[in-house]
Amino acid sequence: MADDQFKNVISHAKEYGFIFQSSEIYDGLSAIYDYGQNGALLKNNIKAYWWGAMVQMHENIVGIDSAIFMHPTTWKASGHVDAFNDPLIDNKDSKKRYRADVLIEDHVEKIRQKIEKEVGKAAKRFGDSFERAQFESTNPRVVGYHEKIRAIMDRFVKSMEAEDLADVKQLIEDEQIKCPVSGSMNWTDVRQFNLMFGTQMGSVAEGASTLYLRPETAQGIFLNYLNVQKTGRMKIPFGIAQIGKAFRNEIVARQFIFRMREFEQMEMQFFVRPGTEMEWYETWKQKRLAWHKSLGIDASNYRFHDHEKLAHYANAAADIEFKFPFGFKELEGIHSRTDFDLKQHEEFSSKKLQYFDPELGENYVPYVVETSIGLDRMFLAILSNSLQTEQLEDGSTRTVMNIPAFLAPYKVAVLPLLKKDGLPEKAREVMNTLKFDHMVKYDEKDAIGKRYRRQDAAGTPLCVTIDHQTLEDNTLTVRYRDTMEQIRIPMTELSALVAQKVSLSAQFSKL
Repeated sequence: MADDQFKNVISHAKEYGFIFQSSEIYDGLSAIYDYGQNGALLKNNIKAYWWGAMVQMHENIVGIDSAIFMHPTTWKASGHVDAFNDPLIDNKDSKKRYRADVLIEDHVEKIRQKIEKEVGKAAKRFGDSFERAQFESTNPRVVGYHEKIRAIMDRFVKSMEAEDLADVKQLIEDEQIKCPVSGSMNWTDVRQFNLMFGTQMGSVAEGASTLYLRPETAQGIFLNYLNVQKTGRMKIPFGIAQIGKAFRNEIVARQFIFRMREFEQMEMQFFVRPGTEMEWYETWKQKRLAWHKSLGIDASNYRFHDHEKLAHYANAAADIEFKFPFGFKELEGIHSRTDFDLKQHEEFSSKKLQYFDPELGENYVPYVVETSIGLDRMFLAILSNSLQTEQLEDGSTRTVMNIPAFLAPYKVAVLPLLKKDGLPEKAREVMNTLKFDHMVKYDEKDAIGKRYRRQDAAGTPLCVTIDHQTLEDNTLTVRYRDTMEQIRIPMTELSALVAQKVSLSAQFSKL
């Protein structure tokens, strides 16, 4: 069922101009995708909402746009040259390659689903008197499942920290984790693979420098920390936000745009006084979850997942996971990065990256709390959650994309009832009153009902129909995508109605 739902999302994304396979006429390029005419608009609207919520709504957060190419020492200092690896394992029968950590996490998730099943049965049995926490701590079967999960993750973390890849393989075998394709456990050894793309810069090969396509946008912020702090006269705590492309040579790229080799990140690094980082870490966890919930998506689709294995730079890390059609997966990371990055760049550059705190009267290297969200994953979350097939009262069905109105690619479709009698000209007049403020679609092809369905499937929240009565009294019909309700209003009221429905500023007020 979930597979069918995901296939529908992928096919719908292409049919309605959201996402295309890159270089499709040449049989495509694996794990690289292009955003079509509707996809580019939706993507830009997501960016605008994130940027506005982060930069516009916070006077102590500013935005930058750093270059993709950076001095190669950047990646030595950050640890990416030596430590940016994925543990990979192959199944000899299916010839498929997997990330060992993902295999183990998927196995753990199946155990978690068993817990949820037990909790669901108990909740049904006990009704209003059911207390989940008490049940999970006392039910022998559920306690056993929790202990099993803890034992697996503790062993995995210990093995990875000790770089004991043989034990990672042994863990997979001990847990009898099978290849999803072949169903066998005929595994190769686990080995590490660096994910950075290397390239050359220089006029001749002999004198060229080895550069890397950035695997994350955060380092561009750290390299510019002092520039921004001084030129912006920023006082701690303050943040630097950035939206930009990143590149990872994912060997196991899968699940459509969830894991790609070229992707986009929306990141904010928040610089704080040492000792206050955990307080800010908790604050940003809640702020970021509130941003996601403001989209109107059911809260049950989100959950926090605290990291068992911390990155070398972190002292705390959590993911906001979203319930994709293929299960709960990471959507956004919130990390307490300590002062690792700035101290590393101090050491490798021999430049001081400190802040003079006038309240304390001392210099220190700030600590950093990071929020990092994958724009493409956010796009997929909205796309997969919005696509619905609805059963109508007359027995027919309609496909509708319930994209939040303020994010929708086109906000209004203007539809003349007929292609004659002056209706197209009047429709163009209406369109010209709206296009300065909103993306507006004009459509005169096919019967009006068919055009409504087409706009529903593309996610357009409002349709405006121009008919013969419009020519007489300057009123028109507005149809709402979500309810299919139709109202008749004067043309003079249209702009205000549209603005109220799709306003980004009204959305900011919810935060």
